[in-house]
Amino acid sequence: MPTTRLDPIDRKILAELQADGRMTNVELAKRVGISAPPCLRRVRTLEESGYIRGYHAEVDARELGFEVQVYAMVGLQSQAESDLSAFEGLCRGWPLVRECNMLNGEVDFILKCVAPDLSTFQSFLTGELLTAPNVASVKTSLVIRSAKDEPGVPFDVLEERLNRSA
Repeated sequence: MPTTRLDPIDRKILAELQADGRMTNVELAKRVGISAPPCLRRVRTLEESGYIRGYHAEVDARELGFEVQVYAMVGLQSQAESDLSAFEGLCRGWPLVRECNMLNGEVDFILKCVAPDLSTFQSFLTGELLTAPNVASVKTSLVIRSAKDEPGVPFDVLEERLNRSA
């Protein structure tokens, strides 16, 4: 279903679940203005269509002892599709790598990494990332503090855009 096929109720369901994925179907139905059975059908359709990929608890990494967050900018020697896919596969297997995004421009990938301390990150950097096949360069930046960490998408911006084009 392309975004244009989502009606306002589907978009409201997505916005509400993005804000609070733990609410009951009855509460969700009340918030979006429909009864519970069609609300549940819509949620299941949104899940099956891939709009809802899962439900997660937002945990506090620092409270759990992960004091270090680092962004690693990785340059590869080869950008052949097989080499890009191989690197992505390695990233999926590294627990400290929480996000892996391929970029255009000077850097091929940016990795968001978390670690309990600098020593653990340093061991990962020197023992795994820098020695990985096809890795030509790695530049790292340590996060000092985070001013914003908003998951999901801004539904108000989507609604505004849809209202302008209607």
